[in-house]
Amino acid sequence: MKGEEEVWLPLVDEPIGTIVAQLQAADPEIDRLVGSSPRRILAFRTFAYIRVGMTLGELYVESDLPPFDGSDTWAELLLKDPAHRVAVAAEVRKVAEEIAADPKFAD
Repeated sequence: MKGEEEVWLPLVDEPIGTIVAQLQAADPEIDRLVGSSPRRILAFRTFAYIRVGMTLGELYVESDLPPFDGSDTWAELLLKDPAHRVAVAAEVRKVAEEIAADPKFAD
């Protein structure tokens, strides 16, 4: 392979991808930590999606949600609780900090 080629893998990311994108947009420090290289962005998204999914799953098990009425998904309902939103945002931020600190992802 000559040089570095950009490789993007499609990730099935709904609704988690949207949640990560919203939290990333709300915290500009995340973009600074992750940087702009395709490798770092892919690593960030991959691990953020996994960790957000796990966090939401834990919150789902621990929470009493109203019966589904066809409007919001269970993930959206969970994120309406400010404490849950803070917990999920903290996971996204932790992933960005770990990517920034990992020498394997140095530019």
